[in-house]
Amino acid sequence: MQRRGCFVQEKIKQEIREMKLGEKVRGLRQEQRLTLQALADMTGLSKPLLSQIENDQVTPPIATLLKIAKGLKVGIHYFFEEAGDRQKFMLTRGDQSPLGSQRRPGKDAVQQGYMYKPLAPGMRQKKVEPFLIEFEQREWDSSLFYSHEGVEFLYLLDGELEFHYADEVMRLYPGDSIYYESSEPHGYVSVGEVRARAVAVLYTKS
Repeated sequence: MQRRGCFVQEKIKQEIREMKLGEKVRGLRQEQRLTLQALADMTGLSKPLLSQIENDQVTPPIATLLKIAKGLKVGIHYFFEEAGDRQKFMLTRGDQSPLGSQRRPGKDAVQQGYMYKPLAPGMRQKKVEPFLIEFEQREWDSSLFYSHEGVEFLYLLDGELEFHYADEVMRLYPGDSIYYESSEPHGYVSVGEVRARAVAVLYTKS
């Protein structure tokens, strides 16, 4: 079991490197001639956290990545697209980079309570950003609340999900969906016997 855990961790690290989120953040920051401190001031994120993200020691949750994108004046799609000509469609097979081995935040990152996999990483200039999300089974606490600009749509595939939205708490079951303004504090935890999985679509103004 321990050997399998080490294998999964290595695979996670490899996938983080392949995603090159940190490299893209650093490259864009340097292109705009911004210091780490300047970006920290613009985003409200700490300089040490930004340094960890740029060095791929920490994988930022989506809300954090949105703050960085806003500070650098790009859409969140910038961090998931690939170089080259713009494609008009993107087919992602279910067996490509399975969610079970996707990226988790490092121990010093904000613990957002979920893992995410972009579903259209090759498309450029996307109007919306789709993700496959797997939620952790854990007790709810207010540290899981976050908010950002835009709207989100979530469709639950498996498991049971406890969705917190401002002062409201809702239980979602497979086949349920919810569309909401993401500027309100929101968060989720998996509460069933299996981890909840959902397709989430995020829209923010670039």
